[in-house]
Amino acid sequence: FGFGGGRRSRTRARRGADLRYDLTISFMDAAFGVETQIDIEKRETCPECQGTACEPGTSPENCRYCGGTGQISRSQGFFSIRTTCPQCQGQGTTIPHPCGECKGTGHIFRKKKVSVKMPAGVDTGSRLRLTGEGEAGSQGGPPGDLYIYVQVEPHDFFQRDDRDIICQIPISFVQATLGDTIEVPTLNGDKKLEIPKGTQPGDIFRFEGQGIPSLRGYGRGDQIIQVMVKTPTGINKKQEKLLKEFAAIESG
Repeated sequence: FGFGGGRRSRTRARRGADLRYDLTISFMDAAFGVETQIDIEKRETCPECQGTACEPGTSPENCRYCGGTGQISRSQGFFSIRTTCPQCQGQGTTIPHPCGECKGTGHIFRKKKVSVKMPAGVDTGSRLRLTGEGEAGSQGGPPGDLYIYVQVEPHDFFQRDDRDIICQIPISFVQATLGDTIEVPTLNGDKKLEIPKGTQPGDIFRFEGQGIPSLRGYGRGDQIIQVMVKTPTGINKKQEKLLKEFAAIESG
């Protein structure tokens, strides 16, 4: 309405937009960390005009339509109504000689390789921020940031529960009854596990400190092993006879 309306700033710096990148990594890379490179396409300051949008050697001029105010006024009864100048879109300036490289936008789109160092212990939903790797700002403003959102692929053998990893190991009826020493895969290679006599289906064993490293940089979770006792199939006559003798002795 014309009350206290001032001249708009023509050179207000604006921060660049943030960017998002969805990165899928393997279970093992999430457990131990990985450094990789990604390709992104982002808006950068035009190297030809340095973001001015003008042909080198030229400069913006005051908008003739609004006189450089960025607004136009019109009277309506007793009121004076101000609206954004349609010629300069409120900037107060126009560019008579736009840069040929960026077509007068002050920015170009360019592909760039960005190195990403993923820390050990990340999980699906983890977010990593790379400061200053977003789009370029305008009028000298700072660039935005690049946010990496992590998606971890499932593993064929391990399942994850926070910092612990869970696996299931099949053992035979004889191993469960008489006990045995078996090799169990871990994140760091095979490790021996003592199966005591009389182990029952679903019994739980634990390797302490063999799980996922903490994102805070100290300690690791555990590996939880659940044994699954396999019922023998396709037994021969001798095995069947021995089992029947065992059943007879057990029943009294």
